[in-house]
Amino acid sequence: MEKTIISTDAAPAAIGTYSQAVRVDNTVYLSGQIPLIPETMELVDGSMEQQIVRVFDNLKAVASAAGGSFNDITKLNIFLTDLSHFPLVNEVMARYFTQPYPARAAVGVAALPKGAQVEMDAIMVLNQ
Repeated sequence: MEKTIISTDAAPAAIGTYSQAVRVDNTVYLSGQIPLIPETMELVDGSMEQQIVRVFDNLKAVASAAGGSFNDITKLNIFLTDLSHFPLVNEVMARYFTQPYPARAAVGVAALPKGAQVEMDAIMVLNQ
């Protein structure tokens, strides 16, 4: 088993004891992303839609750094502090993914790091 750490400046730096992603063989485990702006490490100051878009953009940057794309994501986990935003997540997700969609879970949580309202992580399998 070969483990490779994935890191990119195009996504927020890890704010704890973790890596942005870890590749093991052809599987990439993408750590949770919150709506941080990579350049400032501050939360997006905007609507819930802007926060969801920022999270997808952060995940996309890490996926790209690992040599993949959203087409390679097999599992997506979504964490929301307010599940009433779930329809908006679906709407925004449709801009980033095409069928066949990845497996997915959506979980309501009491709180997220830095006061974020949304966090997502993913598993990606590369065909290399």
